[in-house]
Amino acid sequence: MAHLLGDIRVIEVSAFIAAPLGGMTLAQLGADVIRIDPIGGNIDIGRWPLAPDGTSLYWASLNKAKRSVALALNTPQGQELARALICAPGAGGGNLLTNLPASGWMSYQKLSAYRPDLIMMRLTGTPAGGAAIDYTVNCASGFPLTTGTGDDPVNHVLPAWDVAAALYLSTGFLAAERARRATGHGQEVTLALSDVMLATVSNLGYVADVQVNDAVRPPLGNALYGAFGRDFATADGRRIMLAAISNRQWRAIGKATGLAERIAMIGPMMQVDLNTEGGRFQARHAIAAVLEPWFARHTLAEIGVAFEGSGVLWGPYQDFRQLVRDDPECSAANTMFGDVEQAGVGKLMVNTQPLNFGVAGRLPPAGAPRLGEHTEAVLTEILGLPSTEYARLHDAGVVAGPQRSRKDA
Repeated sequence: MAHLLGDIRVIEVSAFIAAPLGGMTLAQLGADVIRIDPIGGNIDIGRWPLAPDGTSLYWASLNKAKRSVALALNTPQGQELARALICAPGAGGGNLLTNLPASGWMSYQKLSAYRPDLIMMRLTGTPAGGAAIDYTVNCASGFPLTTGTGDDPVNHVLPAWDVAAALYLSTGFLAAERARRATGHGQEVTLALSDVMLATVSNLGYVADVQVNDAVRPPLGNALYGAFGRDFATADGRRIMLAAISNRQWRAIGKATGLAERIAMIGPMMQVDLNTEGGRFQARHAIAAVLEPWFARHTLAEIGVAFEGSGVLWGPYQDFRQLVRDDPECSAANTMFGDVEQAGVGKLMVNTQPLNFGVAGRLPPAGAPRLGEHTEAVLTEILGLPSTEYARLHDAGVVAGPQRSRKDA
């Protein structure tokens, strides 16, 4: 497992979510991902949330399993070192992942002149190269006007387009790297965040629904469109989500709650077929009216006991604290998690990637590097830089070693 992508080195010059997450995905599969930042860090180095000493938990969470190099990228010497790392000869190298402006020294044209088989994965906001972030793309997607219960748009907190873009970037890189192995040719691969949104909206049928039916899906709150599903309040002030997308799951609800006969009466009364998803969606309000009192009489724990092994499709609503403290899946019992000593933070439970490769399993979880932690080692190892030359560059402010946190100072 340690060698799954162990023969690949990727240089990452990035900030924020999509590109760092794409690089981390490759790193957690075994690639040697080296993130290059300006000395002092890029614009995301202090992004919230923060640990008590000011260390960015956001940055640490998006850069696990990578190596970190800090260079004065605003100087010719720093740019030349970065170029040398990106274009270093040898198998497995010649790979760049970035979401920063790819112009000047970092353009594909300039870099590929030094390494013709370069693979450059480049994320932009729009296909024309314009700026965009998840929120500015999401507002145009239609989803905020389909979320909630009223006419006002509701932005979701999850940066879904950034996450999807990260996975496209990592998948796209693997496709380009496979093509290079077959042909010997590199290429520049671009991905626009707005295209990630458009592709997803189209893939889920929303574009076709407008074209075929001239339909715009209305906001339905927590109801599941086209089937039965919605939230219910419990006796102890919690809420659960209940859904049925198969007849087996539908029958399980009636059996587990003891309400099968009463629910069955709804079909004839409303002249709908409750054995179809569409029929259950049409009768969703009547079904909910029968189920609501049952949930209101039972606590979350009692519901868990009633639904255990029943085939009911359900889950509790929980905040992040409840997820971390109460959910057994978000714990060391899940092999995706493990404890590491995170620089500037201390002992922290962190995850590796969620893919489980059978007998090989997963690479163990690894924390994020300290900014500049590997500058000397990387420059020495990949570029063969003598220690005396590194010391000179360090004293000249061209390179920087690990940045100490206030906790360690």
